[in-house]
Amino acid sequence: MQYIVFIIASLVTLGAAWKVVTGENVFHNALFMILSFIGVAALYVLLEAEFLAVVQILVYVGAISILIIFTVMLSRRLMAGDQSQRNSQWWIAAIVSVALFLGLGFMLLKVTWPAVAEELPKDIIASLGESFMGTYVLPFEVASVILLVALVGSIMIARER
Repeated sequence: MQYIVFIIASLVTLGAAWKVVTGENVFHNALFMILSFIGVAALYVLLEAEFLAVVQILVYVGAISILIIFTVMLSRRLMAGDQSQRNSQWWIAAIVSVALFLGLGFMLLKVTWPAVAEELPKDIIASLGESFMGTYVLPFEVASVILLVALVGSIMIARER
């Protein structure tokens, strides 16, 4: 049963990611991106990484995707039907993406992976929470301010004069 769920979640994730890249409408691409993020969260659940699945849903589906949808909806000229929403230099991006993929794949084959502990400590979630609210509170807050500035900037750009 787990194998069938994995195949379905993988196909949904890959299909949605393909539609994000090849879609004609920017708004629909953003919706497919949300579906792809949900598929990745399902894969995390299958890996028994429930915390990562919840973070995937909260951060990517709940925050990043909604921010992108707001940006697309607020920029009216992207939603206009008379403009082409495709970049004429797509082939350069394809070449760079393939080169990056091959380079990363080559590096992954050459790296020596460290040994991983068999069992995680019992208080891993508590230590993650303490790290977010202690050691890493400043980067966490800076990231939230950057997202807020991006949202306000998109509203200012889309606002009528």
